[in-house]
Amino acid sequence: MSSDSAPVSNWLEKNLPGEILADLEKTAKEHKLSESQKNKLLDELKKRYANSQITPGEAVGIITAQSIGEPGTQMTMRTHHFVGVAELNVTLGLPRIIEVLDLRKEPKTPSMLIYLNQPHNQSREAAEKVANKIRQVVLGELAKEISMSITDFSVFVKFDREELSAHHVSVDGMFDILLKQLHGYVVEKQDGGIVIKQKEKEIKKLYRLKEKIKELAVAGIKEISNTLPINRGGEWLIQTFGSNLKSVMLIDEVDDKRTTTNNIVEVAQVLGIEAARQVIIDEIMKVLEEQGMPVDYRHIMLIADIMCQTGDLRSITRHGITSQKSSVLARASFEIPLKHLINASVVGETDQLRSVVENIMVNQAVPVGTGLPGLVVKMKEPETKKRVKHDS
Repeated sequence: MSSDSAPVSNWLEKNLPGEILADLEKTAKEHKLSESQKNKLLDELKKRYANSQITPGEAVGIITAQSIGEPGTQMTMRTHHFVGVAELNVTLGLPRIIEVLDLRKEPKTPSMLIYLNQPHNQSREAAEKVANKIRQVVLGELAKEISMSITDFSVFVKFDREELSAHHVSVDGMFDILLKQLHGYVVEKQDGGIVIKQKEKEIKKLYRLKEKIKELAVAGIKEISNTLPINRGGEWLIQTFGSNLKSVMLIDEVDDKRTTTNNIVEVAQVLGIEAARQVIIDEIMKVLEEQGMPVDYRHIMLIADIMCQTGDLRSITRHGITSQKSSVLARASFEIPLKHLINASVVGETDQLRSVVENIMVNQAVPVGTGLPGLVVKMKEPETKKRVKHDS
C-alpha cells in the first residue's frame, strides 16, 4: 500500500490495493460492523478482487471483441420514441453502437439531457419555462398572421402576444432581431406588428421572402428543435431533440455539471477528451443494457481508451485506429488489403510481427499467453573439452 493512502486498521490484510482497503474501512465504520462481519466482508472482497484479475499475457483485445461482437449480432435494429412526442425519436440498438464506434460528427438523432438547478427542477411548470427558453423558435410559431401586399411589395407580420411572453420576447425584441437578420430589406414597426419591404418589385421574390421570414430563428438556442420536461428520480429535467452543449451550459438555470449530450465529438470540443471517453463508455453501456445484453464494464473501457489514447478521438474504422497500426499485415487484414500491401511495398515497410493478427496470418505462435515468454537454455560445456583445457 502506498504511503499516501488513507490509514487502515490492523484487521485489514495488505494484499488488496490501498484505495479499496480505505473504502472498506470507511464502510465498516459507517455501518458499525462487528469484527466477524468485517472479516466476512473482507473475505468476500478478496474473492471478488481475485476474480476480477486477468492472467498476464491474456489477449484482452480478442476477449473484448468477442464479448461485444456476440451480443452485437443479436441486437435488433430499432428506435424508441418518447410518448406523445413523435419528433423525439432516439436511435438505439445496433445503429447507435455503430454511430458511437464510427464517431459520426453528427448523430442521426442528437439529444441532450439537461439537468436544472433548484428550484427549477422541483415542478413541471418551472421546467417548462426553462424548456421554452431553450427550444429554438422560428418566427412562424410566434406570428398570428403573415400577409403580403403586392402594391408596395411588403410582408406584414402580426404577433401573438401570448406566444411572445411564453418565449420571453417582445415586439421590440423581434424588430431588433429582424433588423439584424434581414440585410437588404427595409424593416419598420407598424400597427403593433412589423413590416418588411423588399426593394425589387418581383412577386416571386416576395413569396420567397414570406417563406424565409417564417423559418427565421428568433428565440431559443440554435440546433435544439424540440424539448420535453421529464421526471427522473424525483426531479424534473429536460430531454431535447438537437444538441448545443456550449450554449446550454451558459444558461443560469441549467446545472452544467450534470448536463449531457449524445454527441461525442461536441463533448470533446467543449469539455475535452476525458469527458468524451466517459460519454463513449456511457452510450455503449446504455444501449447494451437496454437490449438486455450487459457486457463487462472493462471491455467497454478498453474500447474507449483505444479511441482516445492519442488525445484526439479516433474511430474504429480503417480511417481511425486501424490506419495508425504499425503492422502492415494488421492494417491489410481489416479492409482494402491490396492498397495497404502495395503502399508498404513501394516505401519498403517492414513488419516486425509483434502482435496477434500478423502472427496468425503467417502461421506463427501468437505473442500472448504461453506464446509470450521466451525460454533461453544455457548449455553446459562438454567434459572432454574441459579436460583438454586443464591438461594444456
